[in-house]
Order: sequence, then C-alpha cells, then structure tokens
Amino acid sequence: MKLPVEYMTAGEALAVIKSGQRVFIQGSAQTPLYLLRELAKRAPDLRDVELTFITVHGDIELDKPQYADAFKINCMFVSESVRNAVNEGRADFVPVFLSDIPDLFRKQMQIDVALVQVSPPDQHGYCSLGVSVDVARSAVNTATHIIAQVNPKVPRTHGDSLVHTKRFTAMVYHEEDLPEVDYGTKVREDELKIGQLIAGLIEDGSTLQMGIGTIPDAVLRSLHSHKNLGVHTEMCSDGIIDLFDNDVINNSKKRIHPNKTVTGFAVGTRRLYDYVDDNPAFVFLDIDYVNDPHVIRRNPKVVAINSAIEVDITGQVCADSIGTKQYSGIGGQMDFMRGAALSEGGKPIIALTSRTTKGVSRIVPFLKPGAGVVTTRGHIHYVVTEFGVAYLFGMNLRQRAKALIEIAHPDDREILEKACFERFKVF
Repeated sequence: MKLPVEYMTAGEALAVIKSGQRVFIQGSAQTPLYLLRELAKRAPDLRDVELTFITVHGDIELDKPQYADAFKINCMFVSESVRNAVNEGRADFVPVFLSDIPDLFRKQMQIDVALVQVSPPDQHGYCSLGVSVDVARSAVNTATHIIAQVNPKVPRTHGDSLVHTKRFTAMVYHEEDLPEVDYGTKVREDELKIGQLIAGLIEDGSTLQMGIGTIPDAVLRSLHSHKNLGVHTEMCSDGIIDLFDNDVINNSKKRIHPNKTVTGFAVGTRRLYDYVDDNPAFVFLDIDYVNDPHVIRRNPKVVAINSAIEVDITGQVCADSIGTKQYSGIGGQMDFMRGAALSEGGKPIIALTSRTTKGVSRIVPFLKPGAGVVTTRGHIHYVVTEFGVAYLFGMNLRQRAKALIEIAHPDDREILEKACFERFKVF
C-alpha cells in the first residue's frame, strides 16, 4: 500500500532558501533543471547564495550574468554548462579529488539546502536518487534541508540511492526527460584504433573503470571477444549494455561485490536509464567508497582508462585545463590511477589522440603555462595514442621522452625530438 505524499509548488518549496546559504545541486543526468529554472525567479529576493555541485547537464539558467548578485557558483568540476562562467570569472572552481568531496561536506562545506531529483516513492515511502548517487548521497546525508523534484522518468536504482520521503523538507512533482548523451555516435576512427590497442592490454577477468568520453566507449566496442570482465567505475554509459547482454561483463571474477557492477553515476541515453532501472546487477554507491583507492585495489586486474588533454615528454598529465582555461576538473582520475596501480595485475592507462581535431600535438615538450597536473609523472604507467602504447613506469626522463615521441603523430616527432635533445642532451 502506497503512503500518502504531499507535494508543494516549486515556489513554496524553494522559499526555504535564504541569502548567504550554501545550496547543493545534484548533477549529471539527475540535474533538477525544473527546480533551477524556478529558483531563478527568486533572484530579486536573494543575495550571495552559494551553489555547489560537480558535473551538471543541461541549461541550469543560474550561471547567466543577470543572476551574478543572487547566486555564486562554486563548483567542484567544470562541465560544459558552466565552463564559460568559470573562465569569464563569474564562477569559481574547487580542485578536489572526487573521493574527497563527501568529507568536505561533512567537515568543511556544510550544506544548507540540497536540491535533488528523485523517482516517485515506493510503497514503503522510499525515493531513489536515480543515476547520480556519487556525491549526492553525502550531500543528502548532511544537508539541513532537502528539496526533491519528483520525476516518474527517474530510474529506480539499487545501492545507496534510497531516501525516505520523511527526509525531504519539500517535494515538488514535475515530469520531464532526463538529459541524454550518446558517446557512441561521436567516436572517430583514431579513437577506435586507441580502443583496439587498449583492448589488447585487457586480460580476461579484468575489472574495468572507464572515464568520461568517446575513448572509453571505443574501448568497450573492442571487448566483445573477452570473457568474464567486471566493472567497478565512477561512471558508466551505454557502451556496457551490449557487453552485459553477451555475458562479456558478468562480474564473476571480482573479489568485492562479485556479480555486481559498481558505479557512482551513469550518463547516457534513455536506453541506459531504462537498463539500470530496478536492475539488481547494478549498485550505485557513495563516491567516497566507489573511488577509494584502497577499495579499488581489492579487485584483481583493475584496468583504469582515463583521458587527457595533453601529456608532456616526462609523463605529466594535464586532464582538467587548457592552459589557464578550466575545462573540467580533477574528478576521479587519480583515485583510479592509484587504485589500479595497487591492484594485483592492474593497469592504469591514460588514453588520448595524438592530435586535437585542429591538428595540435597533444604530446608536448612542456604543458601549457597555467595547465594543471592531474596525474603526476610518479603515478603514470601506460599512455596510449592511435600510434601505439608507451609504458613509462620505472623509466627515467630520457626513456620516457623517447617512448612518448614514438607514439606522437609522425609529423610532430621531429619537433619533439629537438625539444628532447635541448632538455636532455640526447635522443
């Protein structure tokens, strides 16, 4: 028997937000866009409301210049929705490991109000945080007030996603489609080649972590001849569905959460959201557990696949910025690079095309001025481009430079060789 639910209008619910408070916004496909549009209407009455979040999808409205006095964005990952605001100085960015954000909420960044989007309550009164549990779980656990946008199109996921209606300060019913991203339609030929090379490094029985973007999807396309793969990842996308259906991914060899895919969030198409809906083979867990390197290492043969913007010839990896322009964030790359390195038979992999779409080399003598180092040269192991695989761990600087130049674009190698000679006096 379903419990009775009392819904409010968005205006009534959002009245709890006051000037000077800190408001958490659930992200990814669960971004509560309706609540954000309605919150914008309160701008004339508010000042200095801090908005904090990781990745958000869709037009969040509140990043626009006309709301700058009312809302101050202080994000922990720079997604496309707020990239211009950050780089124009209208928003701020906090560099932090994804796994550390729950601790920030508990110890340093007290959340006054959390805005989330959830599934309708079940017969016991529980709603699901859907496909974005990640840091939302900790935000809900620590927030003084929780306002829920209840949407029947939110999938009900298993794991740490459930929140009882009694925990909500207010519930607002609004049905709308979740944001969708189809990485599979964007994969280029050079990325497919990278996917094939990485697939060659993956042994049967490995546990996979895939970062965001088209290259992880290209890897998944290349794994259909593999057996007994597992998944323990901060995020997943549509590419895993066919591998599930063909029993390539079955999680049978994992030591922790065997027979389950562990993830923090999912971003993809409606096909993915329907696939994980009430699917007991998936558990969506708090990110301070999912991304804990000491948890990650417990599975065998962890293969962590992450992308980069550029890599210098000593192995420093910039994955979050283009010079001084912030592009994304630290995220969970280092969490999994370290966890995979500590895993028995694990392989931490950085994958990137040799050039940008504009023809600029991504293997470089020096990172651009102002660029951030996400993975240090002490943590780097494998670097893969469409021209090959470079293994850098334990190599000296000269050996690293030579290995990276060999997988750079052929037209860029002469310039890199000259830079290598000037720096190391040998090539």
